[in-house]
Parts: sequence; C-alpha cells; structure tokens
Amino acid sequence: MSLDLVGRALRSRTLAALASPHGVDRYLEQVHPMWVAHDVRARVVDVRREVDAAGQPVVSTLTLQPTSTWRGHRAGQHVSVGVELAGARRTTRVFSISSPDSRPGDRFTITVRANPAVADRPSVSSFLAERARPGTLVHLSQAEGEFVLPDRVPEQLMLVSGGSGITPVMSMLRSLQRRTHRGRVTFLHYAPSPDRLIYATELDDIRRSGHGIDVHVLHPSHGDPYLSPAFLERLVPGHRDVLTYACGPAPLIEAIQAAYDGSDRLRVEWFKPPRTGGAAGGSLDFARTGLSVANDGGTLLEQAEAAGLRPESGCRMGICFSCTTRKREGTVRNVLTGEISARPDEDIRICVSTAEGDCSVDL
Repeated sequence: MSLDLVGRALRSRTLAALASPHGVDRYLEQVHPMWVAHDVRARVVDVRREVDAAGQPVVSTLTLQPTSTWRGHRAGQHVSVGVELAGARRTTRVFSISSPDSRPGDRFTITVRANPAVADRPSVSSFLAERARPGTLVHLSQAEGEFVLPDRVPEQLMLVSGGSGITPVMSMLRSLQRRTHRGRVTFLHYAPSPDRLIYATELDDIRRSGHGIDVHVLHPSHGDPYLSPAFLERLVPGHRDVLTYACGPAPLIEAIQAAYDGSDRLRVEWFKPPRTGGAAGGSLDFARTGLSVANDGGTLLEQAEAAGLRPESGCRMGICFSCTTRKREGTVRNVLTGEISARPDEDIRICVSTAEGDCSVDL
C-alpha cells in the first residue's frame, strides 16, 4: 500500500469514529511521536545561540523538522508552539518564523528570546531558548497570519523592526534574497545594544555585500525617540509611498504609524500589545469561580492571573485566540484597535481586552 493511501486511510472518517473520543493521533503517538494523521509536530534538529551575553536573556534559533502534515508558511507568518513542561499541562506560545518561505514538510526555524515565567507558570520561551536540544519534541499549529509579503513584490521595499520583532521581517529579507529580488530594500533595525543584536553576523555580511539591500542597525539611547518623519524621509525619500513592513514593541509601532500618517503602504504587527491605558474603576467579576476584584485598568488576563487564576493563554498579543473567553456582561476595550463593545455574552480575547467599569467574564 502506498504512503498516500495510508495517509488517506488514517484521515478517514471511519477510522476517526473508531478512535473516538481521543482521535487517531493519540493512538499513533503511542507507537511513534512523529506519526500523525492530523496534528502537526516537530523535532528540534539544531539549536544555535544568537545572543548569550552576561546578564542578558538568551536568544536561540531552533531548526525544526515538522511532520508531513505541516503545510508550509509564507515569510512573516507565525506558529503556535506547544511543549510539555514538568509539573504543568502542555503550554503554548506563539513565535514568528524566522526562515524563508517553506513548503509542506520543509524544515523551518524560530528564533526565541528567553522570557521569565508569568504568574509562576513555566516559561515556554525559556525552555526553548535555554534547554531545548536536538531531539526535543514540540507540538505545532499550522502557520498563520496576514503580515506577509505580497505575491508580486514592488521594486522598492522597507523593513523596520525593533528587538525580537526582527524575526518576521528577517524571514521576509531571507525570502527576498532567495528569490533574488532585484529592487531596493531598506532594512532598519533597532537593538538595545550591540551585544543584544540578533543575527549580528548575518546582518553585517548583508550590509557588506550590497546587492540592493541597505542595512541600518541603530542602538538608541534611553529616552531617544525611535524614529521621526524627517529621519525616514532622509533614509527613504517619499517613504509614505513605499511599501513598508514594521514589527516591534509598541513605542516603535506607534512612532512609525505617526510617521506614515495613515498611508495605506504601511503594514504593522505588534510585537507586544500597545500600552493599555485602561480606565481603573468598577468591579471585575470572574463568574465561574465567584471571585471579584477591583478593576485596576490592566488587561483581563493580567488581572485574572493576579487574582490567582490560570486561564488558558498563548501569545499574549491577541494573535493566537487561545485566551478567548465569554464575557457575560459589561463593557470592554480592545487595546489593539481601541474598539469598545458592550454586547452581552460575547467572546473576547482577554489578553488584549480591558474592562470599562463593571465587567463579568466566564473564568
């Protein structure tokens, strides 16, 4: 029997019914962890340290060999990565893919900065950046996200990033190099200091080689603005008319949005949610557990964790939807869009939602 026929048989409705309620993949993993019919898993095949400076978070690039169920990715997309941590259920976080476009079953890379635990939860990023080794098994989603290059890339392009926000735009840059893009690409990256610069050697090689790519790496002093319209205009004349992709922390994204002044040529992705600025006041009720706290203006996820709850969450950036929870009543504001909603019994992402006065959520 061919592998294609075996795959069809494993994904058949008949076999799924026989394997209910656990599913075919639950039984297959007892035989071999990389045998799957529907799920996506991967083994770590290589780990390379990008940043390992004393007193600074470790940053590592992991090369992953996915199962044949991986459908590939477009440069700029992200993937949910789940790991089994000791003493905890499977924990998932979202990471941007840092390698060029991949095809089904292709190896790809993620670049991970080790972050501290949140509310005493083990940190997925710390595990991956510091402890993952070749052979480590991880669980994956399919690649997701609309922060991607167009099918037809214009002759001139600008890529802007800050800190770990470099990963999706680096995926774009590597894809453009592989496609032998013949236009002009301006790559602008902000790093806190030279010893915290991710991909330092590769960026230096690209800067030296030329080939239509202008690399600018800046290390702004504390309090310095990220950028200004005048600076961008000197760097790329007519920048508001140049297709631009930007990813990084909130101050960077807010600054570049102001510099582009509503131009439809700007594409952004928040590396972290913008500052919430939620209005404190009122009561936040966690209906399922019967807990009630004074609303302090933080996100609903932050306040739930501060109250000792452990709601499901993943990216903490409003991307993966794993924290989606039913709001029973009250008014909430989406910190990414500013949208306010008072509809009862609606599903909200608690990692990017703040309460406007009294609010009740199903936690």
